[in-house]
Amino acid sequence: MVAQVNRIIVIILFVLGFFGLLTLSAEASPKEPSIISDDETESLLHQIVRPLYQAADIPFSPDKIHLLDDTELNAFVTMGNNMFINTGVLLAADNVNQISGILAHETGHIQAGHIARQQLKMKDLNTLQIVSLLAAGGAAAAGQGDAAMAVLMGSQSSLLSNILHYHLADERSADESAVAILRQTNQSPAGLRDFMKKIRQNNRLTGIEEDAYFRTHPLSSERQNFFEKAAKESHAPQKSALDDALKMVKAKLAGFLLPTDRAWKLYPKSNQTKEAQYAHAILYYRENNLPLALETLDRLIAAEPQNPFFYELKGQFYAERGMAQKAVTAYKQALKYRPQSAEIKLAWASAALDTNKSKAELQEIINVLNQIQIKRPMPIAWLYLSRAYAEQDNKAAMFYATARWNADIGNKKAARQNLKQAEQQNASAELSQKIADFKIYLNKEE
Repeated sequence: MVAQVNRIIVIILFVLGFFGLLTLSAEASPKEPSIISDDETESLLHQIVRPLYQAADIPFSPDKIHLLDDTELNAFVTMGNNMFINTGVLLAADNVNQISGILAHETGHIQAGHIARQQLKMKDLNTLQIVSLLAAGGAAAAGQGDAAMAVLMGSQSSLLSNILHYHLADERSADESAVAILRQTNQSPAGLRDFMKKIRQNNRLTGIEEDAYFRTHPLSSERQNFFEKAAKESHAPQKSALDDALKMVKAKLAGFLLPTDRAWKLYPKSNQTKEAQYAHAILYYRENNLPLALETLDRLIAAEPQNPFFYELKGQFYAERGMAQKAVTAYKQALKYRPQSAEIKLAWASAALDTNKSKAELQEIINVLNQIQIKRPMPIAWLYLSRAYAEQDNKAAMFYATARWNADIGNKKAARQNLKQAEQQNASAELSQKIADFKIYLNKEE
């Protein structure tokens, strides 16, 4: 019964315009997936995706590559060429070649325009047909698996068959594109083949049945055979210069995201590799053993003193324990070796706001936050700016920054109220123009 319910969910996601590579598990995730930000992980993903996009002649934008805190073995693309990669994929992958293969498949969807074409196809469906599909999803969410299946097996059966047939063709096309893109970037399709084996094993363990009618992807066995043939014909290497970086990312994700007992099994204390010590430092921290966490991290820093992510992690440990000045020092070290990182700058600014700072230091925080908003806008930076301007007693800028924050989180009513408050202050000519421009923007959004 559970497998049936998840088939419905897969179909609903498809109707909404998702193109994923893999499958949902038979059991629901214990928490809703959320987008997470980690400079080290994102840097690795950007290095993997950039050459794939270049080969596919797709403009690369780092802001459209997203990391999801989700254990499912899945990656997908949506409208606007946004690509989402689950942490589960990174944790399960044995090497970068496997991740490259997965993301090459998603790149194939973008290259072929599958999402936009499916959106146009959906417009041809009448309202009752869409409602029928969504009703099935509602029944599934309520635990009424039989009812959900009855809805789908009713008057919409032929419609669903046509939709899935169309989608299967796109999946096969993306597989073929993936192999071509990997060939152009001198990477082996063996990674895709190997990951297909992981998916089939995962499906067997979770009880998912491979029913060609209801699945929105070709059968895993079919795809595995396709990639097996492609791998045999390829002479490209499976090894990557990024494999060591993946080991570190996997250790970090396991340390932070997995239950601690499971993470310790993956990285036992007897394992003293660099990546294992990375996981150990995080696990000690999660177990409230800050001295041992810092001791472990300092050993890593001594062995690799120019690694910015070790200092960044140290800064995080201090910041979350209320040691703001020590956090600032650690973040400054991280920025010394990674000066363009918006994430580290943001962390530094957050910690610096909690210190006893001079007027000049407060202005530096404001300058850095404004630089971030120009190069890589982040909603939380507006909140920090609001606080910084309040400490500077610049009420007009404070209300403007608060308005931007509220607008970014979807509270347009509060944003308009903040703009009114900003207009009532003695703002500079430059800020007055920004307030007026943003007010026009908000009105257009209505």
